[in-house]
Amino acid sequence: MCNRRANTKLAGFTLLEAMIALVIVSLGMMAVHTQLNRYVVSTAFIEQKSLASWIASNTLTDFSVAPQWPPLGVTEGEVTFAQREWIWRAEVSETPVENLRRVDVAVFRSDSPELQIHTMSGFIEPPPPRGFVPLNWLSVGMGAGRAGAGG
Repeated sequence: MCNRRANTKLAGFTLLEAMIALVIVSLGMMAVHTQLNRYVVSTAFIEQKSLASWIASNTLTDFSVAPQWPPLGVTEGEVTFAQREWIWRAEVSETPVENLRRVDVAVFRSDSPELQIHTMSGFIEPPPPRGFVPLNWLSVGMGAGRAGAGG
């Protein structure tokens, strides 16, 4: 009789093979963790950049619809936006065109005022004179179209 036990090869992984498989899986998990961390950091940066862009745009709009032309120089302000405190700094300067001023708005988080998040530039014109009634372009365009069509 032969000894069948000696001729039978056991199936399964050796300890060395299991350790190598664990090393490969752990390297893959570290790569996934690194990419997820980058994604979170990028998402937070994009969120801050978007909010700061809206603040700069709102500040430029406020300057453009104000009843007085803003003075030349630097103006600063604070605003609460998206449940966070922000600081904006606007620099108003002259341009070669007489009725235009350039406004450069920089936005910062109030907890780190040395770190500029976003900058936006725009041009504003002087406010209309007191008593000025703007022309309703829609009614002018429609009236002209009717007169030409009926003639």
